[in-house]
Amino acid sequence: MFVSLNWLKNYVDIDNISSEQLAEKITKSGIEVEGIEYVAEASSNVVVGYVQSCEKHPNADKLNLCQVDTGDEELQIICGAPNVAQGQKVAVAKPGAVLPGNVKIKKAKLRGVESQGMICSLQELGIEEKFVPKEFAEGIFVFPEDAEVGADARELLNLDDAILELGLTPNRADAMSMLGVAYETSAILDTPVKLPDESVNLSSEQAADYVSVTVEDAELNPYYGAFVIKDVKVKNSPLWMRNYLIAAGIRPINNVVDITNYVLLEYGQPLHAFDYDRFGSKEIVVRRAHDKETITTLDDQERELYSNHLVITNGQEPTAIAGVMGGADSEVSEQTKTVLLEAAYFSPAAVRQSSKDHGLRSESSTRFEKGVDPERVKRAGLRACQLLSEYADGIILQGPVEFDELNCTEATVEVSTEKVNERLGTEITSDEISDILRKLHFGFKANDGIFIVTVPTRRGDITLFEDMVEEIARIYGYDNLPYTLPAGAGQAGGLTSRQSLKREIKHYMEGAGLMEAITYSLTSKERAETLVSPEIREHATQSIRLSMPMSEEHSNLRLSILPELLASFSYNTARKQANLAYYEIGTVFVSPVAEKLTEQPRELLRVAGAVTGDWLLHPMQQEKKQADFFLVKGIVEGLLDKLGITATFKQAKLEGMHPGRTAQVYLGEQSIGFLGQLHPSLQQSYDLKDTYVFDLDMEALLGQTNNEPDFSKIPRYPSVSRDIALVVDQEIPAGDIKATIVEKAGALLKDVQVFDVYQGEHLQAGKKSIAFSLFYQDPERTLKDEEVEASYQAILSAVEKNHQAELRG
Repeated sequence: MFVSLNWLKNYVDIDNISSEQLAEKITKSGIEVEGIEYVAEASSNVVVGYVQSCEKHPNADKLNLCQVDTGDEELQIICGAPNVAQGQKVAVAKPGAVLPGNVKIKKAKLRGVESQGMICSLQELGIEEKFVPKEFAEGIFVFPEDAEVGADARELLNLDDAILELGLTPNRADAMSMLGVAYETSAILDTPVKLPDESVNLSSEQAADYVSVTVEDAELNPYYGAFVIKDVKVKNSPLWMRNYLIAAGIRPINNVVDITNYVLLEYGQPLHAFDYDRFGSKEIVVRRAHDKETITTLDDQERELYSNHLVITNGQEPTAIAGVMGGADSEVSEQTKTVLLEAAYFSPAAVRQSSKDHGLRSESSTRFEKGVDPERVKRAGLRACQLLSEYADGIILQGPVEFDELNCTEATVEVSTEKVNERLGTEITSDEISDILRKLHFGFKANDGIFIVTVPTRRGDITLFEDMVEEIARIYGYDNLPYTLPAGAGQAGGLTSRQSLKREIKHYMEGAGLMEAITYSLTSKERAETLVSPEIREHATQSIRLSMPMSEEHSNLRLSILPELLASFSYNTARKQANLAYYEIGTVFVSPVAEKLTEQPRELLRVAGAVTGDWLLHPMQQEKKQADFFLVKGIVEGLLDKLGITATFKQAKLEGMHPGRTAQVYLGEQSIGFLGQLHPSLQQSYDLKDTYVFDLDMEALLGQTNNEPDFSKIPRYPSVSRDIALVVDQEIPAGDIKATIVEKAGALLKDVQVFDVYQGEHLQAGKKSIAFSLFYQDPERTLKDEEVEASYQAILSAVEKNHQAELRG
């Protein structure tokens, strides 16, 4: 809901509070203000001018030389707009004016003739193109004849307005109208509400002589009122009304349509105007549609109807889909002379069904779906008649012609001061509750702390004691509620060891350069069963399908986090984001027999990540390095090292993964996940370049981690490094050789790393050379050469025996 503050001022006094302060107060009372926007950027020294004369520029065919009266002076202005003419009242930026975009207006010569200002279009004054009326889209804006010469054009065009965007919850349908927001603001600021004038001068003729109303299904349409307005003159609506509609995000069309839209926003009650002469009969029949009956709606689309759709007919054929959209055959046009105005209450469920089936969401359907105020239905029609009489010169016939079985009974709720304080933990007095109910404009009877509250029909969300407690609390002020711990709580809570570990893992991932992602647990069946880790696949042959999915794209519970991460990669790379690195900690859902689920599936915690594009980029050094297998392996090894876990990596062939660049991760003999590059075909299906992923069992990691902090002294004694290059068969994994080295080297070996792998010239076919760096150290003493050499020889003997390795010469 967009709320124009200049419009709101017509109903409630907000002159003494800034837009930011009002937004804060509204948010604190329970309706979130999602943003504040201004109709246009600030401008200055723009006034209404009168074009006294308009002649062709002596030196340019497409320019006009205008003499303009601005009230206190006459200016000579050169204007290129095609629609400028003598006798117009226009927006003039005088010399020294500043327009949106910091455009400064100065005296200047154009083709040898001096121009002393600028005649402005709406776009130049900061109004968005989509809100500019068609007749002014290609030229300057022309004010109505009653505009005062010299008046501030910014004020007349509502350019000084601020717009609050309200993020309404479904229960606050009352705030989908200016009057509803006025009541809310009145309660917050404790100021009175000024209601619009609904008085109408009626002719002696009866609307019943022109139309009859029949409703066949009172449950779906408990009220229908038909107003008849004769001798209507279709023209532009008044400038102030056009300004308010633009501020609310609605483009002005003509006075009849604009008035129905204006009352829709003012009262929250949708109206519809038919051209009476094109309606086709003197009979209005509201009924369910016949199956496969058709109607051409205002958007010129032919739509097929069914019996669950409610329609307005002329007794023969549909002229509107109730509460959703009117028919093209009876649309109001410039030739309209008599207007048939509909003010009705339609069942929210019926409107929702029609709106959903036809894919039509409108301001009207949204309000009907959430529920309109039954007490305002007829009043909104009278308000529209009053405006049509004043601004369209219409003659209002006696009426309306009505079908009325609408229940307008106000709900009553009983509350007591004692129970309110018990529920809120406050010490609010009965007098304070009385004052809050007065501010809310609720009727009530009070007796010894017991209140019988009469809830206005506009607040259909209040029916229970708990609803009234919420109303009292928010007007009293959530900030005024006491801060208390739950009963029995000795101290404020803290993180469990498991929660702390999860947080540490997140910190590690982000420190490693990955950003956290949160993806859907529901996905398609194909994706749900893609890239499933082997230990998960052992227990779940297929994913779990929802019994009533909202769509096939979200029909199955995931067995792996990775597919939706890759979908996010695909979305971002399509938008020119090439270098991506994400991780996610989330659950997968496992059940041994997914198609016959009789109990809740097991939720298993996993940590997964994906990387693509450049990992390191140093443009100043003209150096970059792309993500690869060893990057994701290093991230996983770093995580395991942080958690104090020793794991092994074994080459694996998994579905969806590259057959030569994939490893399975083990804790002892237990598989806990995998890592590697995606299979090229899977990468292509997501439109990705080389992408590397990992997926680990968080349950296993958390179960193996010792969360006790430990400490190692900084070594005082020097270390010794030795390199060893071994020639082995090319099928032998480096990891197996490394494991042998670690096993046989003894306690003095602190680290071993592969730093080179070579195949080619000077090596036999089928052989490769692997070079290891060995790091020795004793924290308590200086090492001797004989100790290092003994370890080195033990390593040589072990690798020769176990892997037939030879020392490379």
